[in-house]
Amino acid sequence: MQKLSVNNKSIDTILVLDFGSQYTQLIARRVRESNVYSEIYPWDIDENKIKDLNPKGIILSGGPNSVTESYTPRAPQCIFDLNIPILGICYGMQTLAEQMGGHVESVAHKEFGHAELEIVSDSRLFNKLNKKTNVWMSHGDQVQDLPDDYELLASTSTAPIAAMQHKKLPIYAIQFHPEVTHTDDGKIIIENFLFDICHACADWKIDDLIDQRIKEIKEIVKKDKVLLGLSGGVDSSVTAALLHKAIGKSLTCVFVDNGLLRKGEATQVMKTFKDNMNLNVIKSDSQDVFLRHLENIDDPEQKRKVIGRTFIDIFDSEAIKLKNIKFLAQGTIYPDVIESSGSESNEARVIKSHHNVGGLPDEMKLDLVEPLRDLFKDEVRNMGIELGIPKEMLERHPFPGPGLGVRIIGEITKEKISILQEADSIFIEELIREGLYDKVSQAFTVLLPVKSVGVVGDERRYAEVIGLRAVETVDFMTARWAHLPYEFLENVSNRIVNEIEEVSRVVYDISSKPPATIEWE
Repeated sequence: MQKLSVNNKSIDTILVLDFGSQYTQLIARRVRESNVYSEIYPWDIDENKIKDLNPKGIILSGGPNSVTESYTPRAPQCIFDLNIPILGICYGMQTLAEQMGGHVESVAHKEFGHAELEIVSDSRLFNKLNKKTNVWMSHGDQVQDLPDDYELLASTSTAPIAAMQHKKLPIYAIQFHPEVTHTDDGKIIIENFLFDICHACADWKIDDLIDQRIKEIKEIVKKDKVLLGLSGGVDSSVTAALLHKAIGKSLTCVFVDNGLLRKGEATQVMKTFKDNMNLNVIKSDSQDVFLRHLENIDDPEQKRKVIGRTFIDIFDSEAIKLKNIKFLAQGTIYPDVIESSGSESNEARVIKSHHNVGGLPDEMKLDLVEPLRDLFKDEVRNMGIELGIPKEMLERHPFPGPGLGVRIIGEITKEKISILQEADSIFIEELIREGLYDKVSQAFTVLLPVKSVGVVGDERRYAEVIGLRAVETVDFMTARWAHLPYEFLENVSNRIVNEIEEVSRVVYDISSKPPATIEWE
């Protein structure tokens, strides 16, 4: 299996060691936003891998464990022997303190949310900051005693040791989270670490990356042919555009229409890529096959598995018809790799097994090409803009792999799909019309597994119930329900009930994540 390298030249890399924080990906993204390349690996990565990466600096993430308990994660000893800058964040600070001889305790007054940080000592980490600044805390343990050779940098009203640094070595630690937007000067702190302490070069730029990836694709593929499963989502779309720019007609895309897409989406995908961008696209109309396989299935996980398995079967059958295909291209992006990287950790704690990362069916005998494998979603979107993909496609809200199949609660039927497509179309149309679409992070409708009595005109209507869902989020790991105007919701409800005779009632989901998830299934 061949994979694209990160680059042809040596660029400065910041290694983020993951201790299980929900914000770990955000740390790496913040580093890249400052044009410095970053990679995430589990805390128990093989020490030789760390040495091979030769990072300019290491960031230890937060995490859910307590260092006061036995056998919880610890920073690998080798990072202290490399004599490179280290920044511990939250749990990263606590494990640094414990490993260096300090003392950490679980405290009665846990600190979650905003806190005022008071800087008490000069430090390169806090250059250009005022003596007091607002930060975001999320912890139940605190450093109570500094390790030998460390000095106090900052405190809050409830955390006397909120930041510390080694007196001689470039090792720093902070109890708060600079990577979240709630920390006022988080970007400055991160850039102080990157540039003033690590002396990293800002040489990670998307426009340079496109030319580099095109060159790499040409070197790997040469004159062979590549097959890509095109979904119409951001990742597969950017992969298609990049490969097309590199190898032209040597790329064949297969678009499987499973009938679970948004209203008009199949037509839009074909128009954009086949007609407007002149890609070689084969469309497989497979709605009936998917519906047949989904008959009488109402369990969410089973639906996901059936949809995924059916997609692979259809894609495989289409691929077999093609001749001389040597490579399979996938729109795998960095979060997919991270979330499926349990095999790289001794604990093997997999968040989810992503469909793009699980390998290929043995009988396909194709090598992989994954040109986006080291990019975050925002970087993929920026690359798409540079490649000329229409903005409306790149900035669409996220759409789940199983499509409307996980937005129809219960068994999926052709009639239910049609109802949900119409309701979803009305909701999105009104969001765009009122200038609200770009102000929410994700919005969609759900067909609920209940019916409700309604009155339309003088007639009683016993019909379906539609749920509206809209959230605001930065990273989709936490989310707040969107506080849409009442008048707007009233208008959407009226349109759905009046225009879709199979619906009698509309409700609005006001659950945040956590405790709810964004999708219903």
